Amino acid sequence: MNYRHVFHAGNFADVHKHVALVCILQRLQRKETPFAVIDTHAGRGLYDLSTAEAARTGEAADGIGKLAAHSAETPALAKYLSVVRTFGPETYSGSPAIAARLLRPQDRLVAIESEAGEFHELASVLARRPNVRCMHADGYTSLSRLLPPPERRGVVFMDPPYEDADEMQQVAAAIGAAHRRFATGAYAIWYPLKSEVPAQALAGELESAGIRRLLSLIMDIGSGKHDAPGRLGASGLLVVNPPYGLDAEMRDAQAELLPLLKRGGGAKSDIQWLIGEP
Repeated sequence: MNYRHVFHAGNFADVHKHVALVCILQRLQRKETPFAVIDTHAGRGLYDLSTAEAARTGEAADGIGKLAAHSAETPALAKYLSVVRTFGPETYSGSPAIAARLLRPQDRLVAIESEAGEFHELASVLARRPNVRCMHADGYTSLSRLLPPPERRGVVFMDPPYEDADEMQQVAAAIGAAHRRFATGAYAIWYPLKSEVPAQALAGELESAGIRRLLSLIMDIGSGKHDAPGRLGASGLLVVNPPYGLDAEMRDAQAELLPLLKRGGGAKSDIQWLIGEP
């Protein structure tokens, strides 16, 4: 695996997707019954922002760095910032570390990572955490075997590197197979938004798989005049079976985030239902 998230940790896309993850978990916790979180591409869990790799791209400074002194107004953003700040200003917490911090005693996390070095770091970060299991495995092929969870409630968080040309197809196949086993679960799927065509194709594949509720969350921070060619400026999250009220809360959170994260002209955020209704 050539992709190393340390170069991108804490960027605008991480901020957006992790605020959405916090919002989903908080809404699931409105019921006392337990739920499971399955993170299919967990990474190493924590990222040192003081390393040369992180400094080389400057993406964290353009993301979480812009929120360093921000006092959040929306609940999901406020909770997200309270969690990531506990790790210190030079460390960014990935999705498994955030989820682990938010688990109640009755909830459970399964964090999957396929790359050996990243998995070793992940297992160290999550060691001795109650109700947490780390798996050194392929997230796509392992997912269906973990479903349905014994709790019968849960969310699958899928944040692939998108290295392979057919990765969107792998995502669609994995989510389709998972949905057949766990049709009531929530699924949050991150993707880079370089063209609307792959995302539209993915939404079409999910609808063909029988999914009847699909929410799209998009954050486009625009392009700055000094941006390197090809630098990511927009990404999205597709949420299957979003918890009630996620659309309204994330609309407020994105409205608060956009002026803080925008780089240049054309910045915008968008929330819309692609399949089904609120």
